[in-house]
Amino acid sequence: MSAKVPRPLLFEGQEQRLAALDSLARKLWLGGLAHSQGCLEPRLESLATLRREVVAGRLPPAEAWLWPPAPLAGALHEVITRLGLAGYCEGQQDLTDTVVLSIMFHLDFIVDYRDRGASESEAARMAIEAFALDWQERCGQIDELVDVFGMLPDDAKNTRWDQIRGLLSSSGWQEVLRIRRLIERLPDLVRIIRGLGRSRQSDQPDTANQATVEIMEEAIAQRPQGRTVRVPDMPGETRGIHRSGRIARMLPAEAMLLGHPRLRLVWHARRAERTLLTYEDDDRMEEIRLLQAPVMRPRPGPQLGKRAEMGPILVCVDTSGSMQGGAEAVAKAIVLEAMRTAQAQRRPCHVFAFGGPDELVELELGVDSGGIDRLTGFLGQAFRGGTDICGPLEKVIAKLEDQRWQLADLLIASDGEFGATAEIVARLNAIKQAAGLRVQGVLIGDRETVGLLEIADDIYPVRDWRRYGGSNADSPIHSHRLTAMYFPGALRTPENRRSTVSGNDASVAVRAGLHRGEPASVIAGDSAKETIKSLP
Repeated sequence: MSAKVPRPLLFEGQEQRLAALDSLARKLWLGGLAHSQGCLEPRLESLATLRREVVAGRLPPAEAWLWPPAPLAGALHEVITRLGLAGYCEGQQDLTDTVVLSIMFHLDFIVDYRDRGASESEAARMAIEAFALDWQERCGQIDELVDVFGMLPDDAKNTRWDQIRGLLSSSGWQEVLRIRRLIERLPDLVRIIRGLGRSRQSDQPDTANQATVEIMEEAIAQRPQGRTVRVPDMPGETRGIHRSGRIARMLPAEAMLLGHPRLRLVWHARRAERTLLTYEDDDRMEEIRLLQAPVMRPRPGPQLGKRAEMGPILVCVDTSGSMQGGAEAVAKAIVLEAMRTAQAQRRPCHVFAFGGPDELVELELGVDSGGIDRLTGFLGQAFRGGTDICGPLEKVIAKLEDQRWQLADLLIASDGEFGATAEIVARLNAIKQAAGLRVQGVLIGDRETVGLLEIADDIYPVRDWRRYGGSNADSPIHSHRLTAMYFPGALRTPENRRSTVSGNDASVAVRAGLHRGEPASVIAGDSAKETIKSLP
């Protein structure tokens, strides 16, 4: 076995001075090694300690800092405490590294300030003020991002912060802030969006998902119960002698009294008093009685399944001209909340913004600088054009064929002023039956339409949509279900399809002058028979 090779000691003393670099991020190495303030070893040790404590959400006391010097350390500690930077950086390593880089960046300008004629104290004050102003603005922007998205963007690093800062100062971002305040006024809509997806079962029952199973229920039933009953004086087993009035079973001694001229009167007296000595007979018989008792009885009944949730989200939002005003604001709020929900729960979210034919925009939304840019661009644009629902539905159907989106649910936000072709509706219904797709409609209008009723499984109405566009007017109708209430025959339901005949069959029956109830033999053919039944 070879001897252990000793460690080289030539550069160990020099390398020991840089041991603190092992606990620093690589991006902090250059600034920690080459800096105009302080000595190397205390600076690296202090940076490593500061980074470790700030990531944990706390700030070490100023007197424990080895770097920078005491006056600078105290002023810097006061600024970080006042801004609450330790709270922002808790668990955020990239943001913590950005804060540490910013500290080194501003303190490195002290020598430049002195070269311009500032005193030592003035140069230190200018560096601390520049750091405070920089992070006071940035903390306000972080608060806006967290308020809107519930979290910091995934790429909110120092290299991307200038790009995000430009987005936050745009007019589109002001529209985002306005829409965020609108979301707080629609809590039911937020709950619906968060319930989309079918990746995981929840504990909540699903009324739309029922199966017929045998349910055991308690009932009262009559159960037969047998018992043995003793019947006295019934011919059977002789058990002994007793007194009774039965002549057929009296003892011979009693019968001898009848032959005596005087004792026969005694016999008659005993018979009247039922004190004759007789054989004691009885018999036993089985008796069946019906008793009521609780039993468990199976019966067929519905069993609610568990509601699925936490899956991908597909959103079709109507951007036609009829959605201008308050309806446009609600539609934009739906897109923003879908993005917030998907990002907070790490779910994919895809938005189809549709207008007229060939007016379809697809948005893959995520909380990063690119996703925020796409969102602000969408929320800042005006809605116009016609309405074509078939194009986005074809895109949705193609999307559902992808394995990544097979457990997605679809949300359609529109005023319902559209109509899908029978082929598209049939394809969508086939996916519902085969894959369990759920289509949630959000009606941003006064009444549900045939087109929306045929597509959506459930419709959530936002009846006061005008108020979100600056108007205080109420809905002019008493219910949004006017179509289903007064025009149920307009829907392509299975019942309506079965009762509908073709134009040829109807014309044949009309030309023949037939009415409902007339004999089917007047016109040959099953289709004509059905035509007669459906004629008014």
